[in-house]
Amino acid sequence: MKKIFTTLALMLFLSTGVIQAQTLTDSWAWGFGGIYPRLYSSNTTTLNTDYGVYLSIQRTFSENVGLRLKGGYSHLEGQWRDALYTPIVTSTNLMTADLDLMYYIVPCAPVSPYLYVGVGGNYKTLTNNQTVMPDDNKFGSQLNMGVGAEFKVTPAWSIVTEFGYHVTNNSELDGTIVPTEINGRDAYLVLSAGVNFLFQKGAESKTCEPCCEGLPSGIARDMTDYNKIEDMIIKHIPKVIPTEVVVDKYIYAISEDRIVLVGVQFAFDKSDLLPESYIVLDKSVKLLKDNPDVSVEIEGYTDYIGTAEYNQELSVQRAITVKNYLISQGIADSRLSTIGYGKGNPVANNETEEGRAMNRRIVFRIIR
Repeated sequence: MKKIFTTLALMLFLSTGVIQAQTLTDSWAWGFGGIYPRLYSSNTTTLNTDYGVYLSIQRTFSENVGLRLKGGYSHLEGQWRDALYTPIVTSTNLMTADLDLMYYIVPCAPVSPYLYVGVGGNYKTLTNNQTVMPDDNKFGSQLNMGVGAEFKVTPAWSIVTEFGYHVTNNSELDGTIVPTEINGRDAYLVLSAGVNFLFQKGAESKTCEPCCEGLPSGIARDMTDYNKIEDMIIKHIPKVIPTEVVVDKYIYAISEDRIVLVGVQFAFDKSDLLPESYIVLDKSVKLLKDNPDVSVEIEGYTDYIGTAEYNQELSVQRAITVKNYLISQGIADSRLSTIGYGKGNPVANNETEEGRAMNRRIVFRIIR
């Protein structure tokens, strides 16, 4: 028992350093792990040699609500004494299938606590039981309730710990029935730890991570001058953007240290440049060649579709694509560096196709 609590404490400690995975809705996940079951209010002396495993499949409908089908195997042991006061160990092998309704209290947090209630069926076999049990009582039903916590580790994987209370429909679970509980109900407790794997992702939660959030965590830069450029772009963005207008209107949108290349756009979910981007990039090549003492940091951005982690990597790849093109046009590698800001600082409405295209952009930060 001490080892189990030590393991749970270690999981809680490690969870404080994990990144927050994106909360999803309408998704499916597999789960598996180990359990420590224990007879509760038993007529036998409960022993510490219990063990078990579980397998589950879960459908999440929203940020707060999910439905889980969970199958498990538990081995429970107790001890009673015969007429000669000889200790006898009785064991219960229990197969269960439960359907539980899940409610996540704080779904957007890296550690998300939840409650659950449900019903289930069980099949048990007894060894060295004190009371003779009829064969037709091997099958039974049970009510479930409990609390748990999900520790989000990556967009696909999470660690799950749980404490459950299960009440069966008869008094036969521990193998002993006393006269005062002929119509009683045996119960058992379960402490479990395992992992969930998200195998079918649904839509991202707009409640947990709005589309128009700021920079991803861990990035701290002075954006004072850049904010002026963002305001100007938002004010003047046309619904339809001819290439010539983009080049003329935005390629020279220079502040103290930044050039906004709104016309450099990428294919959805890729780092491939769209054809109209080359006109803008060629314009920037000329600008760099006319200013040979200037170096630039190429900043990549994405729209809001996809997880923060995925978009962060995609924005870096887009910045690298632009850098490679500039090098191919004669700009020295030593003058260029890259950085990605993911879906941070959107300059247009991410709810429209045109707005998302505008947010898939490149910005030059001038380094003199």
